[in-house]
Amino acid sequence: MGKNDHSTPGVSDEEWARFMEQAAQGAGDAPKEPSARARMVTERLRASQGQEPPGWRTGPARRERRRPGRLKAVAAVVAIAGLALIAVRPELVIDRITGKAQAREDAAKAGPLPAESVRPTAPPPSLPPDQPTLREPFRGSPALQWADGAAGIELPEATAVNGVSRELVAQGLERTKQFLVLANLDPATLRGERPTAALQMIDPGQRQMVELLEGALARPGRDADPLQVFTRADPAQVRLAGEVVKVRGRMTVEPGESPGQVDIMTDYTFVYPLVQAKSGAEEVSRTVVRRQMEFTFADPRKWRVEAGMMQVGPYLYDIANSECFVYDGYLHPMFRDAPADGPEPSGKPRDPYDRSEALQQPEQEGCGTASRT
Repeated sequence: MGKNDHSTPGVSDEEWARFMEQAAQGAGDAPKEPSARARMVTERLRASQGQEPPGWRTGPARRERRRPGRLKAVAAVVAIAGLALIAVRPELVIDRITGKAQAREDAAKAGPLPAESVRPTAPPPSLPPDQPTLREPFRGSPALQWADGAAGIELPEATAVNGVSRELVAQGLERTKQFLVLANLDPATLRGERPTAALQMIDPGQRQMVELLEGALARPGRDADPLQVFTRADPAQVRLAGEVVKVRGRMTVEPGESPGQVDIMTDYTFVYPLVQAKSGAEEVSRTVVRRQMEFTFADPRKWRVEAGMMQVGPYLYDIANSECFVYDGYLHPMFRDAPADGPEPSGKPRDPYDRSEALQQPEQEGCGTASRT
C-alpha cells in the first residue's frame, strides 16, 4: 500500500491502473465517474505515450525510486565534484562554450597540408583565439598543420633552365635549402651563435654581401641587423619551446640575368614557439618570420665561380611579435608578465600567416600590429 499526501493508507499505482482497466470494461465495483486520483493516473498514462514511466512499472528503476536519499546523495557528490573541477579548470567549460574545444578536436583530426606549389589566394581561415602551451605550442595557430622544420622546405622538380643543366639546377635547389636551414632552423643559429656554415656557402666574389653580413653579426645595429637574413635569439632571454619550428612556403626557378645563370626564388614563413629562459617559465609566445630571398647560381664552365657557390640577391623579411626598434641582432617576443618598454604597435592589424601577397618594401620604418601569432 502506498501513502497519500496526508500519510493515510492509499492505493498503489498498480491497483489504480487495474481498477481503471476494469472500469473501462464495466467490470468490478468501478464508479461511473472517475475520481480525481483516477483522472490523475489516467493523465500520467496518456503522458507516457505508450512508454513505461521509469520508477513506476520497471523493476530496476522502481528499486532506485525506493532509495531517493541515496540518489540525492550521489547526485550531490557528482555536482560538487563538477563544481570543484570547474573551479580548478574553468577553461574546460569556457572552451566548450567558445568553440575552442571543438576547434582543437578538428585540428587534431586534420592532416598536414599539401605542399604549397603556388601562391595561396587567401590567408588561412580564422580560428577561435587559443593560448599555446608547452605541450601544444602551436595550439590555435594555422601552423599546426604546417610541416615540421626542414620538411617544410620542399624542392620543385629540377629541369634545365637558361643554359644550365638539370643536374646543376638540382644542385642549386639543394644548396638553397641547405642555406635556409642553416640560417633559420639550425639550433646553433637559433641560439645566437655565428652561422659560419651558411656564410661559407656565399660566393667569395660577392665580397660586399659577405662583409655586410659579417659586420651585422659582429656589430648589430639599425643599419646592419643580422635578423634580416638569420633568425637568432639570446639564449639568456628565451629558448625554443620544444624542438619543432613550423615551416611553409615554396621555391621556384627562373632564368638568370644572363645565359648560364639561374635565379632561385624562395618565400617561406617560419613559426617559432618561444618561452622565457628563466626557471619555471611556462608561457609560450610565438614569433612568425617570413622571408623572401633570391639566390643566383651560375654554370662554372661559363662563369668564373666556384661550383655550388651562391650569390645572395635581393631579400625582404617580416617579423611578427618581436619588440620594435631593438637592434641587438636577436628576436624579442612579448610575454604577458614581461611587458615591452618600446612603443605601442599601431596601424591596421596584419595577419603574419597571410601568404596570399608578396612582401613589399615598407615606405617608412614603423611598428605594426599583428592580428594573431
